[in-house]
Amino acid sequence: MPAGPFRLVKNRTTGDELISAFSGISTFIYHSRAGLQMAAMFLRCGSHPLSAAEIPPTLRPSPASRKPPSTAHCAKCLLWRPPGPPRDSQPVTEMHSMIQQQWDPQAQDASGLQPMWFSEAEPEGRTGSSFQPGDMTGQFSSSSLPNREVWSFLKAIPPIPDEAVVKWKSPRGSWRVGTLRHGKRVNAIAISSAPRHVYTCGTGYIRVWDEDALHASDRAPQAQLDFQDPRNRVLACKLFPDEQSLITGGMARALTLWDLAPTPQIRAQMVSTGSICYSLALSSDAHICLASFKGFVEIWDVQNQILIRKHKVPPYGSRCVDVTGFKFWTGGEDTTLYSWDLRSYQKLQQHNLCHEILSITHDPSEEWVLAGLKMSDIVILHAHREEKYKAVVQRYTQHHNLKFASCGTYFITTLDEMIHCLAAPSLRRLFQAEECYDILCCDVSSDNRYLVTGSKESATVYQLLY
Repeated sequence: MPAGPFRLVKNRTTGDELISAFSGISTFIYHSRAGLQMAAMFLRCGSHPLSAAEIPPTLRPSPASRKPPSTAHCAKCLLWRPPGPPRDSQPVTEMHSMIQQQWDPQAQDASGLQPMWFSEAEPEGRTGSSFQPGDMTGQFSSSSLPNREVWSFLKAIPPIPDEAVVKWKSPRGSWRVGTLRHGKRVNAIAISSAPRHVYTCGTGYIRVWDEDALHASDRAPQAQLDFQDPRNRVLACKLFPDEQSLITGGMARALTLWDLAPTPQIRAQMVSTGSICYSLALSSDAHICLASFKGFVEIWDVQNQILIRKHKVPPYGSRCVDVTGFKFWTGGEDTTLYSWDLRSYQKLQQHNLCHEILSITHDPSEEWVLAGLKMSDIVILHAHREEKYKAVVQRYTQHHNLKFASCGTYFITTLDEMIHCLAAPSLRRLFQAEECYDILCCDVSSDNRYLVTGSKESATVYQLLY
């Protein structure tokens, strides 16, 4: 029997076939992450050919790839289309020939950025999602459409009320509400939600700001945490998931663990083997902390303040670090993104991204890893499958920060003095803002209400509008 649950429905439908068809649909909905949405769209609009305007301009893999070309999505129903050029599309160009206009905010109209989840290399034997409906090409065939009896049966099922469905919204804009006068360069920043506090980190001290200061421009900090050595400079900080602890690292031979409640104070100082910590990463359970130094990564048991391992990595591939599950990722000046096994410490993969890597982050599900490049490009990789996409800007930048919102529906990317809020996974631009100075760091509150950025001598607070 052909694959796919919808193929169980035939032209003449008996009661058993009807039950089988509905059972197959239920299995598809249960097993597919996006099953509810895809099934609803499929039943509503069926299969649509893609017009030339709906096909992204670059979907063909690079010449180095010997793998099949990517699939596209139908803009009407989001279903997989078969590989190969569409019937009514113009010839596609290679990924490496994408120009600045394709994701240059100056060249886009008010509708936002073009979707740019471009496939660079399609894995061999890939099935796309957890369930690939239809025939071997992944396209729904006409024989798989439900007939009139099945359609009537499904329409009789009462709809789920809107108020019973949890929907994560994406912001439609931002409002600059306050300025935090740190007094020196803000190299790292963090914002908590309960209670609402902002931590601005730089040279010599960390300043703590309460919620009242977020909506003002002349408020004094609630507290100032001074370092013993005023030359110590914080370059990276990470807020724990419970927002009760903070870890910082930078130009000091120690990582500092802070208790934030009831009064901010140092809990422990973990002596490092390197002089400059460039980046920090925390596991989702906050048990493991990774600190990147030139040529190696320190792996710490944060709960017990024990150094587990000093892991050697390429000396010019250790500027950034991130962790997803049992993998951690490093990258830097050598333009290569490395993935490592957190249990065996073996190198799993390496991806040549052609430009210096300035930042690495991941989405809340820890399925996707994003790398921000010096040419402003964003490379998106799946943490477990051989999937790689790229959003191309081709604009030289000195500072590139990435931060995913906890809801997972959008992320923030800062390119020098510009802020872009992009929807995930469409990469549609939700809003943009510009500051007077280069943005050195950014963070989004866990309740998705505030965005904070750090720059030359101050931090800026934005309230996100929904």
